[in-house]
Amino acid sequence: MTPEKERARILVVDDSEATVEVLQRTLAGKGYQVVTAMNVAMALTMLENAEVDLVITDFKMPRGSGMDLVRHVRENLRDTEVMMITGYPSIEGAVQAIKVGAEEYLAKPFTDEELFAAVRRSLDKLQMNKSRAAHKMQTPALPHGMIGQSGAMHRVFDAIEKAASTSATVLIAGESGTGKELAARAVHYGSDRSQAPFVPVNCGGIPDGLLESELFGHVKGAFTGATESRAGFFHAAEGGSIFLDEVSETSASMQVKLLRVLQDKEVCMVGSTRSRKVDVRILAATNKDLLYLVKKGVFRKDLFYRLNVLAITLPPLRERGGDIPLLAAHFANRFAKEFNRPRARFSEQAMGVLGNYDWPGNVRELENVVQRLVLMTDGETIDVPDLPRLMRFSALRNAGLDRTLAEVEAEYIVSVLASVGNNKTRAAEILGIDRKTLRAKLNPGGVGNGGGSAD
Repeated sequence: MTPEKERARILVVDDSEATVEVLQRTLAGKGYQVVTAMNVAMALTMLENAEVDLVITDFKMPRGSGMDLVRHVRENLRDTEVMMITGYPSIEGAVQAIKVGAEEYLAKPFTDEELFAAVRRSLDKLQMNKSRAAHKMQTPALPHGMIGQSGAMHRVFDAIEKAASTSATVLIAGESGTGKELAARAVHYGSDRSQAPFVPVNCGGIPDGLLESELFGHVKGAFTGATESRAGFFHAAEGGSIFLDEVSETSASMQVKLLRVLQDKEVCMVGSTRSRKVDVRILAATNKDLLYLVKKGVFRKDLFYRLNVLAITLPPLRERGGDIPLLAAHFANRFAKEFNRPRARFSEQAMGVLGNYDWPGNVRELENVVQRLVLMTDGETIDVPDLPRLMRFSALRNAGLDRTLAEVEAEYIVSVLASVGNNKTRAAEILGIDRKTLRAKLNPGGVGNGGGSAD
């Protein structure tokens, strides 16, 4: 989360002392700095004299509307997000609040989990906006091609820098698609071995019967088909680094042989009785919990500790939301140039959808999605309807499972209307219904009253 929650300052505005006290205690318990105001006038005074990351305001208050406060924040405070809470929920109010700039809209009563989730999303959105403003959507290429400005990635960069300054073995962990090979390359090319080879090996992609020969080489006649001697990957990496990706997929016998290499710095070619010294740094990676595999007896404990001298853990993309605009812009610019397409930009609404998606495939999935969008989207702006249906509906699927169908439908309609500026024609197109059906759902007998919107 950025700003980090230890530094994030939240202003709670509500005319109910009980509500203010509960919100202050609840948010402070999560490590946020919380200040309070009992009305809009007090809130405006506080905003003039102190920096605030997030304003949480009630809708209806005696002296000034929460809607006025939302509008003031949006028009005057670039680095402040705002969310609205209300005891009088309606579709019209929700749409209007989001339209004038509220990032989130919570109806009372709400759970602590719902509050924390809304606050987290608001602060993530703040970070995305700050990243866009600071970089103007120009993705800075950080050391060795890695991209990121989130706190999680800065910790990765620090770990890479420390690892590059030594010759110790490194174990890189992270989900598939998080960029483990890129991190390994960053360690290698930032080290004093950068002029020597970097040799990547996908241990999971080579049949177990061939892996030993591929890694250590073989002599002529070692097995059927070995018509000549051939050096292995360890020989090819002499003086440099070998990257053993998916090391968790190696067999028990191969794990013993890798352990011997780590201990003795020697390899023995298949079919040979003589070992040969090698000067190779081992960088390994896994998308599995190796310690868990050790406890299950699937992975050798001694090999785990030999590999895990230095550890680098790459965060999943869902934990580095502020980096999504940087990565999306980088990929969009790259593919536009590669395929001679117009330089594409994402609308704020589309970027919001990307930021709220879970990205199970991480950076690799984002890269593939952006490539498809650049190739398939007409024009220079990528908007919400251009995004894969899977992403547009992800927020709905990931919501709690304790709500009625009507509540889920109403929430989604509000989100779609807000994302297209309350344009019912566009919203009906996204929802896959006609305008007549949408109007029926917005009637009091449906999910609410839509309020006068532009078509």
